[in-house]
Amino acid sequence: MEPPALTPSARANNRRVAAVLYEVAELLNAKGERFKPQAYAKAARAVEALDEDVAAVSGRGELEEIPGVGTHIAAKIREVVETGGLAYLEKLQQDLPAGVRELSEVEGIGPKRAQVLAKELGITTVRGLEEAATAGRVRDLPGFGEQSEKRILATLKARQGGGTRFLLGDILPVADGIVAQLGRNPATRRISVAGSIRRRKETIGDVDIVATSPAPESVMAAFCSLPEVGRVVERGPTRSSVVLNSGLQVDLRVVEEGQYGAALLYFTGSKEHNIALRRRALGQGRKLNEYGITDTSSGAVIAGNDEEGMYRALDLPYIEPELRENRGEIAAAEGGTLPVVIPYGAVKGDLHIHTAWSDGTGTVPEMAGAAQALGYEYVAVCDHAKGPQFPRGLDETAIARQREEIGQVNRALDGLTVLAGIECSIKDDGSLDIGKKTLQDLDVVVAGVHADLQMEERAMTERLLAALHNEHIDILAHPTGRILLQREPMRSDLAAIAEAAAGLGVFLEINAHPGRLDLPDTGCMAAREHGVKFAIGSDAHTKEGLRAIDLGIATARRGWLAAGDVINTQALKELRRMLGS
Repeated sequence: MEPPALTPSARANNRRVAAVLYEVAELLNAKGERFKPQAYAKAARAVEALDEDVAAVSGRGELEEIPGVGTHIAAKIREVVETGGLAYLEKLQQDLPAGVRELSEVEGIGPKRAQVLAKELGITTVRGLEEAATAGRVRDLPGFGEQSEKRILATLKARQGGGTRFLLGDILPVADGIVAQLGRNPATRRISVAGSIRRRKETIGDVDIVATSPAPESVMAAFCSLPEVGRVVERGPTRSSVVLNSGLQVDLRVVEEGQYGAALLYFTGSKEHNIALRRRALGQGRKLNEYGITDTSSGAVIAGNDEEGMYRALDLPYIEPELRENRGEIAAAEGGTLPVVIPYGAVKGDLHIHTAWSDGTGTVPEMAGAAQALGYEYVAVCDHAKGPQFPRGLDETAIARQREEIGQVNRALDGLTVLAGIECSIKDDGSLDIGKKTLQDLDVVVAGVHADLQMEERAMTERLLAALHNEHIDILAHPTGRILLQREPMRSDLAAIAEAAAGLGVFLEINAHPGRLDLPDTGCMAAREHGVKFAIGSDAHTKEGLRAIDLGIATARRGWLAAGDVINTQALKELRRMLGS
């Protein structure tokens, strides 16, 4: 049986406590401590991975049973749980030079580099960092360089472009939690998220919810008094808007029962999709809006109760929310060529997870057990190979030892197979950081770019093409290298890469980590035209992280992929054949 999902409040509480521990680790690292930062970071990951509220664990006096949490750190966690703060963290913050904390939050800087910036250039703000990097003053500092300076500017640009947007993976459980709470209200009849979150866009600006009720004021009262609400912006009889404690705005609209489908369609969007539908309706002598479809001449209501009826009235089959971006879906629906996109729950296993052998928090048996609880047939353990970016990664000796453990786990398991894999780094020349002799004995070889992402397009393309020609590579990991709201994608010729991958039998990954969702939906659409196949992996570093697989499926759906386009919809025997293992 699948373990119960954490409630949004419990998940938020665990992340809050983990964030404090992570910050302690960063600040200790900035002070030059050697072992304490690792201990706090390990404890933070363990708290983040808990399948229950850390406050409940603390209440039972069982904090020291959490992996990596000893007496000292348990006391710190208890203080955070009980008071909301940590005196030790406040002291560490006071000991650092002004501005180091703010600069440390910029990807690629970190506390140590932040101290160099503050000491050498007197930089204490992100704005000051941008000005110095633009002027070319950062490149000459110890530990930086011209390419580092360019990466800093690209990162700052990406941060600014993010604005007040949120990651889909962070906001979806919050939105679903609100819908679930309001759905339990006796006055609520039908309710659903709408807007870009229903279309599963990778980042979200706000949340729209549509509901029906015979007593809308009762639903509005419940909505405005939710514990997550920090401020009520507007409260009306059928429409209210609130801002959550996280800063996210949520709008709720309660409509009449017969208008639910029309309102859900309208507020789901996208704007461009809606405009195209309205034009189609006008061509049929009809009017389409958030209240329904009406005949222009008679005023008679033709549709509005459900979305299927709305599309049917326009002589179209139902179009899935993820496809409603005006990328040709209406013409495809009209012509009968709209793809049957991969269903949620279609994957039979996860092809990219990490364990405590490298930078994950769970052991191989623990991660396997969590995968089995999700109903998987197989799961691929792909810990990082040891290298400059992953000093805790595996060398050839460790890979062999891990394979032995995986064999033992497989002999003990019933109904799930653990595949032995590795995540290699692609070097600048396209070679991998693990030798072919070791790679040939593994079930799955995942390879990705983890450093020098700012190469020119031609050089990056050549680098990736060289990697694809390695006979042992199975999956090209996170093909654009982007980090949502933080780092722009690397420049490469995706068409050339997809064409080569298809010809060489290498699969492109859809990395389902909330911060990646890479290959993006548009990349999936483009690569699909070259006949390439895809592999969805959660890139989970915790047991809870396995659940991110649905974000990868959502990306595949937005990219018009069918189940047959994704290799891990296949049973294990067929998957092994496709992997050549």
